[in-house]
Amino acid sequence: MKLTGLQIVYGLTAITGLIVTWYFNLQPRETNFIYDLYTNSASASISNDLFVVVFTFLLWSFIETRRLKMSYWWAYGILTIVIAAACAVPLFMLMRERRLLAIAETEK
Repeated sequence: MKLTGLQIVYGLTAITGLIVTWYFNLQPRETNFIYDLYTNSASASISNDLFVVVFTFLLWSFIETRRLKMSYWWAYGILTIVIAAACAVPLFMLMRERRLLAIAETEK
């Protein structure tokens, strides 16, 4: 299968999402992570915004993986929770793009 520029961008974005989130996740904190999400109204707004976006992504990704008959549909949910949406979403988009190209090649 041909590697496209879009796949490279998705892959690089997934790697970047892993690095930039886990750098801060591994920093020592005086309080727990959830408490830190709500320390002020700005962080609470962004946190709630991301929770809604992540929920919507997970719902859509589960439906999309089944529709496209992609393997490991459950892995994107686990990656989102354990690593970060900033890594899981571009990884899902990469794998979805690869699946769409594979489907297009078989239909030729």
